Formats: sequence, structure tokens, C-alpha cells
Amino acid sequence: TSIRVVSGAAGLVEAATLPEVHTVVTAVVGMTGLLPTWEALGAGKHIALANKETLVCAGTLIMARARAKQLPILPVDSEHSAIFQCLEACHHPREIKQLWLTASGGPFFGYTSEQLQQITPEQALKHPNWSMGAKISIDSATLFNKGLECIEAMHLFNLRAEQVKVVVHRQSIVHSFVEFCDNAILAQCGAPDMRLPIQYALTYPERRPCPVPPLDLTQAQQWTFAPPDRQTFPCLDLAFEAAALGDAACCALNAADEVAVARFLRGDISYNHIVTLLERGLRAASQVTCTTLEDILSLDSETRQLVEKG
Repeated sequence: TSIRVVSGAAGLVEAATLPEVHTVVTAVVGMTGLLPTWEALGAGKHIALANKETLVCAGTLIMARARAKQLPILPVDSEHSAIFQCLEACHHPREIKQLWLTASGGPFFGYTSEQLQQITPEQALKHPNWSMGAKISIDSATLFNKGLECIEAMHLFNLRAEQVKVVVHRQSIVHSFVEFCDNAILAQCGAPDMRLPIQYALTYPERRPCPVPPLDLTQAQQWTFAPPDRQTFPCLDLAFEAAALGDAACCALNAADEVAVARFLRGDISYNHIVTLLERGLRAASQVTCTTLEDILSLDSETRQLVEKG
């Protein structure tokens, strides 16, 4: 056929910068998404972002590049899409009091630290509401994924860490909500189906019919909300600690997590050892400053080597 196959980092960059491309959907997993997104912005492409690590690791640089190029970054993650949709009712950033990102709580909601000691990869991969890849499923089980989403939200919506909150909503129907300065709250609700936020990012600012089944609000339903158990799931607070330190700390924490999750999945470490490796990566970079993309990529590589040996 006339189709040419490319691969690796160079292949991603080539695909993301093709002259005929208008919008790049960054949907690869992990740090892999950073470089092609960076190059896509440099080539003048609109970004539909489903790769939270791009902003976690280099949010300051990426958002500055998008502003300089006057290019939109539209969120595809269900939580950030929900916030984006709610903020369309916002006339000025000062009207925003805080954001609430909903979390399902993962497969181990209600567990104690002792119960988590014997967790297997097979158990951690069984998310109660979403069908996802292995890496994000483990991150959801540890609540680290929600921490990544909080950092992403800070960059996407230009907010301080204290303005981003997390609440456990087991049903995954309310995808997130915004609380305004007058204490009004707007939420975006829908079935736990990624087709809707993907479509909205691709058709924005238009809405079009979508194959996602509608909610039947005439049927008896119970929607519950609860605070996350930060003591049993400390990865969430590690993400907020990294956010306070800056891009370098966030980059190192993410690199540590990618290695730790891979090691857990192949049976090298226990579930509870994941947080130990995350702390090691974060502490090693707590005094590091990154000002360029090359600095970020170098720190990512160094942290991976450190955590692979730990």
C-alpha cells in the first residue's frame, strides 16, 4: 500500500508535525507524549491533550509555548473536559473559587494499609468503572493518577495548588465540578464513557450528537461523595508536594512512578513499595531546577536510572 510506517520517538514527532495535520490528539501513555506535543506546538498544531504527563513534567514550558504560538490546548481527560465545559460559564478567572476533581477511589476504596500489603497486579488492574491501560489502572489504584490530574489542572486552568481539590465519587457520573466565588457549583455529568470528552475536544466549540448512552435521571440512583483517604493512599499528597516545588520535582516524581509501576507489574516490587520509590525520586530532585526541555528530559532519564536500582 501507499502507507508508510514510522515508529519510536522520531516517528511520533513526524506524525505530529505533518503539514496537512490541523489537530494532534496526544493520547500516548507517560512521558512519551511530551516531545511530540512540544514539536506539534512548534509546527502550529492545535492540541487535544489526553496525555497528562506532558503538563505534569513540563507544564510551564508547554503552556508558555502554546500562548506564544496562540494555539489552544483542549483537554480530553474526562475530568478536565468537565472542568473546561463548566468554565464556559465563567466570565473572569477571579470568579473561580476552586475546582473539584472527582475520583472513583479505584479498586481498593475503603482498604487499610495492612490490606494493601498483599495486593497483586491482577487485583490492581481491576478498575471498578473504567476500562483503561495497565499503567493508568495502577495509578488509579494508588490515587497517583488523581495527583497527576491535579497538577495538569493547575497548568491548564492557571490555578494555584490550593484551588484544586479531590473528592471520591464512586459512581463516576459527575466527572468534575467548579465552585465559583458566589459558592455556586457547576458540574458536568454523563456516563463513564470517554467518547464524549474525546468528541467535544474534536468538535469544539460545537456540540454534536454522540453515541454515548444518556443518563436516565428518572431511575433511582445514588451519587455519593467522600474525602480521599490520604493516609492510606499517600501518593496523592506526594503529587501536591511536587506541584509546590515546580516542574523539576513533578518530572522526577512522574519518572519514578513510571518505573515503579512497571516494576510492580513485572513482580519486582510489592504494591506498597511503589510509594517508597516515588518518595525516593521526589527527594532526589527536590533542589533541582529545570528551565529548558533538555533539562526536563535529562532529569527524567536520571530519575529512571535511580529508581530502577532502588
